[in-house]
Amino acid sequence: MDAAGASCSSKEAVARELLLAALEDLSQEQLKRFRHKLRDAPLNGRSIPWGRLERSDAVDLVDKLMEFYEPIPAIEMTRQVLKRSDIRDVALRLKEQQLQRLGSTSVILSKYKKTYREHVQRKHAKVKERNARSVKINKRFTKLLIAQGRGAVEDELLGPSGEPEPERARRSDRHTFNRLFRGNDDVGQHPMTVVLQGPAGIGKTMAAKKILYDWAAGKLYHSQVDFAFFMPCGELLEQQDPRSLADLILDQCPDQAAPVKWMLEQPNRLLFILDGADELPTLSGPEATPCKDPFEATSGLRVLSGLLSKELLPSALLLVTTRSADPGRLQGRLCSPQCAEVRGFSDKDKKKYFFKFFLDERKAERAYRFVKDNETLFALCFVPFVCWIVCTVLQQQLELGQDLSRTSKTTTSVYLLFVISMLKSAGTNGARVQGELHMLCRLAREGILNHKAQFSEKDLEELKLQDSQVQTIFLSKKELPGVLETMVTYQFIDHSFQEFLAALSYLLEAERAPGTPAGGVQKLLNSDAELRGHLALTTRFLFGLLSKDRIGDIGKHFGCVVPEHVKKDTLQWVQKQSHHKGVPVGANKNDELEDTEEAEEEEEDEDLNFGLELLYCLYETQEEDFVRQALSKLPEIVLERIRLTRMDLEVLSYCVKCCPDGQALRLVRCGLVEAKEKKKKKGLLKRLKSTGSQSTKKQPPVSLLRPLCETVTTPQCGLSILILSHCKLPDAVCRDLSEALKIAPALRELGLLWIRLTDTGLRLLIEGLAWPKCQVQTLRMQLPGLQQVIHYLVIVLQQSPVLTTLDLSGCQLPGPMVEPLCSALKHPKCCLKTLSLTSVELTENSRRDLQAVKASKPDLDIIYSK
Repeated sequence: MDAAGASCSSKEAVARELLLAALEDLSQEQLKRFRHKLRDAPLNGRSIPWGRLERSDAVDLVDKLMEFYEPIPAIEMTRQVLKRSDIRDVALRLKEQQLQRLGSTSVILSKYKKTYREHVQRKHAKVKERNARSVKINKRFTKLLIAQGRGAVEDELLGPSGEPEPERARRSDRHTFNRLFRGNDDVGQHPMTVVLQGPAGIGKTMAAKKILYDWAAGKLYHSQVDFAFFMPCGELLEQQDPRSLADLILDQCPDQAAPVKWMLEQPNRLLFILDGADELPTLSGPEATPCKDPFEATSGLRVLSGLLSKELLPSALLLVTTRSADPGRLQGRLCSPQCAEVRGFSDKDKKKYFFKFFLDERKAERAYRFVKDNETLFALCFVPFVCWIVCTVLQQQLELGQDLSRTSKTTTSVYLLFVISMLKSAGTNGARVQGELHMLCRLAREGILNHKAQFSEKDLEELKLQDSQVQTIFLSKKELPGVLETMVTYQFIDHSFQEFLAALSYLLEAERAPGTPAGGVQKLLNSDAELRGHLALTTRFLFGLLSKDRIGDIGKHFGCVVPEHVKKDTLQWVQKQSHHKGVPVGANKNDELEDTEEAEEEEEDEDLNFGLELLYCLYETQEEDFVRQALSKLPEIVLERIRLTRMDLEVLSYCVKCCPDGQALRLVRCGLVEAKEKKKKKGLLKRLKSTGSQSTKKQPPVSLLRPLCETVTTPQCGLSILILSHCKLPDAVCRDLSEALKIAPALRELGLLWIRLTDTGLRLLIEGLAWPKCQVQTLRMQLPGLQQVIHYLVIVLQQSPVLTTLDLSGCQLPGPMVEPLCSALKHPKCCLKTLSLTSVELTENSRRDLQAVKASKPDLDIIYSK
């Protein structure tokens, strides 16, 4: 019976029979050689463990091969190993038997697999840079940091068990990419869907293309994937004609005779790379019903929805890229995804990128040194697209012999400098190019508002942009195969750059359309929650463009005067925002149960991230007075359920520095443990050298919270209240916070609510609170294991000259703990005026002890339940 009609079970039985016959033909010496060669045969970056091969006979080897591989791959792997073992006659007989018993399908697919891989290698060997220069992907690709997650996109929100330790970020080499689909080896679970998430311009698309290229080169998923397909979601969503998944696969093949039907008969051997899944709209109705038939001609949205939901080819592997702000919205479409976060360049790889970009090594060194000395600009270069813009601008300045003195502190200023530099270098005519730029920005805005990234020649002609100078500089041309003829489309050099130009359009048109016209600044700011998430980066760029320096640049280079009311209206909009997700300061222990049904239905990601996104908007302005005025109407900054990154802390620290007096900051269930880069182990000689060169005194580690702690100690910072709730505080965080508590001039209240910390961390915090110059007057504590805490609190009560309020509401205070507390309250140096024990269960003896304290200190107000 031919293989096409054979069932999986019969195919497996035939494969076992063929393998056993082949291996039983081997002599003992040949079998030994085969085992050694099989040990080095990779499976997803691993080999069958030698311990399971060493003493295996022919029957055992067949079992191992069928366990690690599927029937057809097991036969192909055996043939390859036989060839490498120089047992070619048995390999040839196995091939002939395979053709006879399993039919021609497997052989045809095997041959076409080689043809297709070679085609993918040729097609993707070079990538077009954003200035249309083609470069080899292996030469230009610079490794990115990738931190593999623990499961679904939203699973890492903190629950009652506290904060999970973050995975170490690994540099994106072959081993890291192979790990993506490995999952949890301990329980034998392998993810079918992997989500690569990260902010705009971080390198997700380039990483996905490198994965495709490395697969074609035989470096990735060699024994797991027969065919891999790269599918840009934006292009599929904008296709006009209905196409089936089979049609889309055929488009990627080198010829129209590709055995697509046979490919689809083995969906478990297919990998689909869906790039930019965040572009999928949230629609309901028939147009959003997932497609279930790979041969049904339908819209790109239905095909993508079918793949993502696993209703179409459920056993196929998916690699999905999406922005960090959108995974929650995407989550409803996905089936049990494994997540990995793309974190951009490490400092080491930033340098490598510079030397790959500049062909002249001296120019590369000069440009890199300039950026390295500019701490803020160097930090921004962790984003590959920003790094490319910086390199492009510096290259122009070096070629023109200009001084590399102009610096940029924000993404907005870097993007604006890029536009100005590109227009200057093109020698464009002032008035004409200003008109073209206005039209280009309008095109960008209309695209963003309508979820459109691909533009037709007609779109450009309507705005008189066809063959214009700005089109050749800022748009890239792409030819797509159509039903009758090739379709030409244009897109911006990067999606984040389209969002920047969309923001710029609001200011370029503000002069012509004052007030709040349709499509104006106010409409952007007051968009609904769903659209607000989509427009987050555009809004952030808008704030950056409203800074005094950027408004000056817009007037100078684009001939546009931005009306004063635009900035004033934007400030008033910020002041009207409120945080409705904060946990009350007096939260009791019942708040610790997060896994209730209400918490399941609760906050959407857009609401949770809005507070942080607002801070990013303020940070982009780099105007302390503007930020201070904005925060004056927002007395409390609340960040909830966010795993904070170093960039997040940079933004938060800047805004806290601008806080007016009386400002409060509340971090609720936030990740304060930084994911470190996983470094390769040094060789013995290097370890000996580094050990000999190190000083005897080891420096304490720098915590993720260090920038914020340093900011709190500055004279201009008006932060008065700091609340940490349901967070894990590593010792390094406690050490930095302790140093801040000692000298922070404005901090008057500290809340530690259901946090997790070690005894060392607690001791460090108490040291800061008991410091003579500590200004904390109110301390709120709700900690598990308070019996240990009481002994440290006694020190603070006896030594702090300013602590006047202690709130232990909701804590458990057994009798033996009340006694040392009362002794400390009676101490002559204790300055406490209020002790709150609301909702604390006290024994009769404990109440009598507290009444005795009250009698000895009439001015002390003790509040507890009667």
